[in-house]
Amino acid sequence: MIWNKEIEMMPREKLEALQLERLRETVRRVYENVPMYKKRFDEAGLGPDSIKTLDDLQKFPFTLKTDLRDNYPFGIFAVPMKDIVRLHASSGTTGKSTVVGYTKNDIDAWSELMARTLTAAGTSNGDVVHNAYGYGLFTGGLGVHYGAERVGASVIPISGGNTKRQITIMKDFGSTILACTPSYALYLAEVAEEVGLKNGDLKLKAGVFGAEPWTNSMRKDIEERLHILAIDIYGLSEVIGPGVAYECPEKDGLHVGEDHFIVEVIDPETGKRLPPGEKGELVFTTITKEAIPVIRYRTRDISAINFEQCACGRTIARMDRVTGRTDDMLIIRGVNVFPSQIESVLMEIDGTEPHYQLIVDRIGQLDMLEVQVEVGEKFFSDEVRLLEAFENKIKGEIESALNISVDVKLVEPKTIQRSEGKAKRVIDRRSLS
Repeated sequence: MIWNKEIEMMPREKLEALQLERLRETVRRVYENVPMYKKRFDEAGLGPDSIKTLDDLQKFPFTLKTDLRDNYPFGIFAVPMKDIVRLHASSGTTGKSTVVGYTKNDIDAWSELMARTLTAAGTSNGDVVHNAYGYGLFTGGLGVHYGAERVGASVIPISGGNTKRQITIMKDFGSTILACTPSYALYLAEVAEEVGLKNGDLKLKAGVFGAEPWTNSMRKDIEERLHILAIDIYGLSEVIGPGVAYECPEKDGLHVGEDHFIVEVIDPETGKRLPPGEKGELVFTTITKEAIPVIRYRTRDISAINFEQCACGRTIARMDRVTGRTDDMLIIRGVNVFPSQIESVLMEIDGTEPHYQLIVDRIGQLDMLEVQVEVGEKFFSDEVRLLEAFENKIKGEIESALNISVDVKLVEPKTIQRSEGKAKRVIDRRSLS
């Protein structure tokens, strides 16, 4: 299903002409209205007239999350407060909150993008969307909410928490579309099994899952346990929120809303743009956002871009599923380690549960990585030697994938704390000492 065929299937040449027109206008607006950008552009010898082609964007400096925090709360806004109709903000756990604002037109654009996202997953005006993303300052809940209403679907704004009640409501209200983080989807599946729900008790047909990296193995587990189509969605508050990119049922990359964003992939070390297909750090420039336009925003998310037409007919760019973040990356004894690498290994091993935690510590001068893995009930009734053999098997598979030694600790089912939002996969004790 396609929500907006004119845009999502637009010929490449026409789309790039639209992007160039909107980029020129955006650069002009930030130069005239955002002191930080005027100063940066002047220092680089650039201005609104510097954009002749789309390739000229590479000349412009990057925007970082620290820029938004340094200009807290409203210093990067490009419109007066009288035009702001919505404010969202990050939790600020690593510093000041990142504050983002929206004009009425921004909300309309966001709703349109989320309508495309939900439609790609099969949502129509006859569906019931169970929205378990967090409402409030987090952008996830309201983003999905407005997109579902734009499609004409019924929305259950349940947010997170009280998981058993969520299962009851999904069953009683006939929810057909699930929206939440992938880790919470697995927890919902686990609780549904605990309360005795069988295949067919729920009417769910599809789910839109994002806000954290997840693997195809995790997708398979969700699809098998909830009996649904599991679609990956991508977004970030600094750019607009959820709806920046979304999968279609082909599951062959996430379609980027290129009429609203220009996407690049750069080498995170050099900052140089990489060619299509090469994996690097995603960078987004907003070209319709009024309240807070961002020029070349570094996301820290690792992906690659493909400009080939999708089998579904969409012509807009596709990004690979995010495999990790440059700032989530662990460096263990000089080796770069992403939690998603370990998750991929664990999900391929029969007997492990989809819940794990990485404990990083420093013993003397040596970094140590312990992988705590939940295993099925039957394994804890087996002999000690069989448990040891299973532990060694997991250890060997992880060490083969990472090329470093790790400790593996098997833990009983439901030992690792569940999350209603983004799963906390890593505890790095090195920074606590």
